[in-house]
Amino acid sequence: MTVKLFDTTLRDGEQAEGISFTLADKLRITKLLDSFGIDYIEGGWPFSNQKAIEYFKEARKLNLSHAKLMAFGSTRRAKNKPSEDENLLAIVESKPDGACIFGKTWDFHVKEALKISLEENLELIEDSVAFLKANLQEVFFDAEHFFDGYKHNPEYAIQCLHAAVRGGADVLVLCDTNGGALTHQVVEIIRAVKKEVNHPLGIHAHNDSDMAVANSVSAIYEGCGQVQGTINGYGERCGNANLCSIIPAIVLKMKLKTSADQYLQDLTSLSRHVSEIANLAPNLHQPYVGHSAFSHKGGIHVSAILKNPQTYEHLDPTLVGNKQRVVISDQSGLSNIKYKAKELGVDIDGNNEEMKDLLEDIKNMENAGYQFEEGEASFELMLRRATKQYKPFFELMGFRIINDKGAGEQYAIEATVKLTIDGQIIHTAGEGNGPVSALDHAFRKALKGKYPQILNMHLTDYKVRVLNSQEGTDAKVRVIIETTDDKGTWGTVGVSANIIEASWKALVDSVEYKLLKG
Repeated sequence: MTVKLFDTTLRDGEQAEGISFTLADKLRITKLLDSFGIDYIEGGWPFSNQKAIEYFKEARKLNLSHAKLMAFGSTRRAKNKPSEDENLLAIVESKPDGACIFGKTWDFHVKEALKISLEENLELIEDSVAFLKANLQEVFFDAEHFFDGYKHNPEYAIQCLHAAVRGGADVLVLCDTNGGALTHQVVEIIRAVKKEVNHPLGIHAHNDSDMAVANSVSAIYEGCGQVQGTINGYGERCGNANLCSIIPAIVLKMKLKTSADQYLQDLTSLSRHVSEIANLAPNLHQPYVGHSAFSHKGGIHVSAILKNPQTYEHLDPTLVGNKQRVVISDQSGLSNIKYKAKELGVDIDGNNEEMKDLLEDIKNMENAGYQFEEGEASFELMLRRATKQYKPFFELMGFRIINDKGAGEQYAIEATVKLTIDGQIIHTAGEGNGPVSALDHAFRKALKGKYPQILNMHLTDYKVRVLNSQEGTDAKVRVIIETTDDKGTWGTVGVSANIIEASWKALVDSVEYKLLKG
């Protein structure tokens, strides 16, 4: 069985709080989805907004290699003929490859929302589908609220499906619109439907009960040949079924075919690229594609995966374009240290005693508030110092912060830094819009004569976390600095009850790491 992939990131996904794609965004995502092998891309509802109309106009110029562009819409209004219904006409006029329209299948909605008879709703479904089918290549019927409707009135829900079949629908898509169905209910209802309706089925699940992926995969197992969802599970309320989890489950675990099989190693890249376009931080703990999906922290786990990754990984992360990671923390064992040393290219052979001391230092430091999961550059420096594989590039003699309040609201922030480099004392000053900025400027000024390479590095993130807030202004803080240059990005960490000192520690590690890497 080959499962058809229907992506609605550009329509249902855009309904997520915090997402608003520009036309350019939508076209970029369309090309990404097409290159990944998605079969159908739902671009929007032409009747609902001008951007959707512009999208189809521009998307037709993309010369997609595989995907078909699908317009979204609803059945006609009760008072309209199909040929006069503005919604249906807008779909046809947008010239998509096909359409996916929703219709009511829950009698409660027919009576309370549409305020029409059950019989009249059947007519809406049949002739709306028939009108679109006469004008477009493919038409899918989204049976809205189908599982809730079936629970309440199974006979009528089935009648709605038959009406869509009479209209010529290519696929009947069973929708868990409110996202409240449990997996065993989805399975039971699909089995019942198949006894009454001999027609291709699809599944469209929402995630309000955190069951969207499970319900979608189970529906496929029961014979649904089309699955609808979004990249990263974006969607209204709690989101839609996450194609980034569904696709590898179909291909790698169920051994079914999709048009994306050959591109599966691009899945992690696709996930992160779409999140970047959406301007949302990636979900680090997202299955398959998350940064932490194949991360190991506990010493016992790391010891086991060094022998065989299958001991704590359900599949090879490279199959979906991800990678195995080992993080350093107070839960680490010597296995973690050995793994990271090998990964970083640091020779630790014959240094078991030093490694034990380093492990103890790490645990003590994490107990004091350090966190090396996001400060791996600081860890590498510690590792090299512990194994005598590091020679300092400079020695700090001292620094001072001067904070003057002048007339008006402006503060004058100045920092002085005193270093020795190759036995020469260098004393410089710098100004900034804050104490850390001033320190950074003074520090760079002191180093750039000897180490001009630091001029192409810059800070991209600066995070401060209060560790023991019950101590009030005496609390410790943890500072994590992220730095980048033309070769990569790295994180460093510092902890102190003095925010300036904590920042300085992270800043010094950041510069030393840059000098180490060249």
